[in-house]
Amino acid sequence: MSTQAVVTIVAIVVIVLLAAAVAVATRRRRSTQLREEFGPEYDRTVGDAGKRRDAEKDLAARKDEYAELDLRPLTPAARERYTSSWTQVQAKFVDAPALAVSEADTLVTQLMADRGYPTEDFDVQARLLSVEHAHVLESYRSAHGVELASRARQASTEDIRNAMLDFRRVFEDVMAESDNTSDDSDTRNSTGDSEPYPVEPTGRETETESESRLRP
Repeated sequence: MSTQAVVTIVAIVVIVLLAAAVAVATRRRRSTQLREEFGPEYDRTVGDAGKRRDAEKDLAARKDEYAELDLRPLTPAARERYTSSWTQVQAKFVDAPALAVSEADTLVTQLMADRGYPTEDFDVQARLLSVEHAHVLESYRSAHGVELASRARQASTEDIRNAMLDFRRVFEDVMAESDNTSDDSDTRNSTGDSEPYPVEPTGRETETESESRLRP
């Protein structure tokens, strides 16, 4: 074999190895980027898909589907209306927790619809919500599951209280997305108080008395 032939073969081998290394590095960068973007949803999707490649293909498809949505910000009047509606829903928790969690689920769905998300199917909602709201997606799934259990009278008051907390996280996150010009403090206080969720009723009752009213 001539020297030129050897050089040619070596060059081809080097090119193939370099191409393979670039491909591996590209896949790793893609995996890292998707993991950072989707957080826990990345691992969940990998677990459901069984193969990392299939999961990453699904996550990339979600991003493409999300990019095609005609998302729109809420008008100031709509923001005020939703803020008021959430306050009213929240106030119902102490006396009617099952009704409150049902209305919270409905309100979040209405909010997403007004923003431009498809809301006919919960799985589709969750799929698209994962692109920009992955950090609250598990809260949304959990809260929705509790709401369904509540309809069947299989959810405790504590379950519902936690679901209200979860719905609130989703509500505030979607509200914040609709107005990126607002500062963080405004969006955190958009529901009217600074506490994570006021489970105690208003008035001068003690904590023990408030908690007793939350027992089923």
